[in-house]
Amino acid sequence: MSPPALPFLPQAVIFDMDGLMLDSERAITTCLAQAAEELGQSIEPDYWLGMVGKGDAACRAMLAERIGDATAQALLARCHVLYDSVVEAGVPLRPGIVELLDLLAARAIPRAVATSTRRPLALRKLETAGLLRRFDVICTSSDVAHPKPAPDIYLLAASRLHVAPAQCLVLEDSPTGVRAALAAGMTPIQVPDLLAPDAEVRALGHRIVDSLADAQRLLELRWQAGG
Repeated sequence: MSPPALPFLPQAVIFDMDGLMLDSERAITTCLAQAAEELGQSIEPDYWLGMVGKGDAACRAMLAERIGDATAQALLARCHVLYDSVVEAGVPLRPGIVELLDLLAARAIPRAVATSTRRPLALRKLETAGLLRRFDVICTSSDVAHPKPAPDIYLLAASRLHVAPAQCLVLEDSPTGVRAALAAGMTPIQVPDLLAPDAEVRALGHRIVDSLADAQRLLELRWQAGG
């Protein structure tokens, strides 16, 4: 069944980064698994999926509970080294992101990034992927007191764009990000990547689509309808 039409013409679109624009969730989970193996830690693949959409502090806490603080720190340090190589090469783009950003730019719709990644790494990832210049505002976890699912980062993005939260459309891949957008009073469209929405997530009542191309079609239908 097709998701319902958008109820308004967005005055701005705010994008998550990892898993939504960049195919980085697969890269980071691969690096985590490799680091764990190098340290002799036997951790099931599904465990890494539980970190998707969470900030650095939450991921550290999860690992520390599982394997102890010292081992968690060593694992994350090794993972960061591995992941740096991926970032320097340019994290692959998710299908449809360039076309969507081109369309929004052509219509002069303001665009922002709201990511749980820290600012230095976020800027480097966007730059090496060729996306940094495409956004008016970049908001990162370095800029807010409370990470997703708190609404802080989305409210900051709206403020910096000078657009009311209710007039912002959000594109997210993770349940954590969707909850943050809803808490900010925004309209999210979820484009799941590694995590399929379960019944609890679907009960949030937001729009869920299979691809960024599908999200673009919802926007185009809203523009065609006007008002």
